[in-house]
Amino acid sequence: MSGSDSASGDVLEVEGLRRAYGSVRAVNDVSFRLAGGRSLGIVGESGSGKTTTARIIVGLERADGGRVLVHGRDRGERRRGAAGRLARAREVQMVFQDPFLSLDPRITVGGALRETLRLHFPGTDPTRRITELLDRVGLGPREAEALPRQLSGGQRQRVAIARALAVEPAVLVLDEAVAALDVSVQAQILNLLFDIREETGIGYLFITHDLGVVRCVTDDVIVMRRGRIVESGPTARVLADPQHPYTRLLLESVPRPGWDPRRIAAARRAL
Repeated sequence: MSGSDSASGDVLEVEGLRRAYGSVRAVNDVSFRLAGGRSLGIVGESGSGKTTTARIIVGLERADGGRVLVHGRDRGERRRGAAGRLARAREVQMVFQDPFLSLDPRITVGGALRETLRLHFPGTDPTRRITELLDRVGLGPREAEALPRQLSGGQRQRVAIARALAVEPAVLVLDEAVAALDVSVQAQILNLLFDIREETGIGYLFITHDLGVVRCVTDDVIVMRRGRIVESGPTARVLADPQHPYTRLLLESVPRPGWDPRRIAAARRAL
């Protein structure tokens, strides 16, 4: 298990999650918890199962076994009618690596937020809420009238975050959400996310290969390899004193003076 106890309790519980593609076990008996107001990182190389785990949690893929619970309710339970399906969608939202692909290029920023709010909260005037959401992510009226192609990468990611927050989710899943951004813009987005978590008490699940991001923005971390969790615990402890050889390999793989990629490749083959 990973995650820490909090006064707000666990907002997300993942129990024995499994997903296979033919003979490949992409996710193999994965369990962890995330408390409200906490940030949990899932790290590992490509193929480790971290993104498949995230997609199952959000509902973009179906698990072969196990459960995902938000506030104690199984997300696998059938919910009747459109209202039930919308309520399920509001529980967990996802921010992707490339927001340009998840934003409709024909709709302005304000229009996208208005559409989301009208779908989830019909019968209310979304105008004030749109202004609040844009202000929270550091955008204003000019950006509200812009199309996605007229914005920078960092601005588009802020829009994606605003749209996810619009439905007031319990959990925000960020799948390599700053990987495509310049380092300075990364810092701005990570600071923004920190402030939002402090203000709202939302739980974050960071899916990333970047240990620098994990070190900066997560309280706890789990390390995945070949579909399994091989190590978990408080981020500071895991990164300072890794116990599993794979975790040590990930840390040694970060380029620095004297770094030898051939030695890292040999170590990876030996695992």
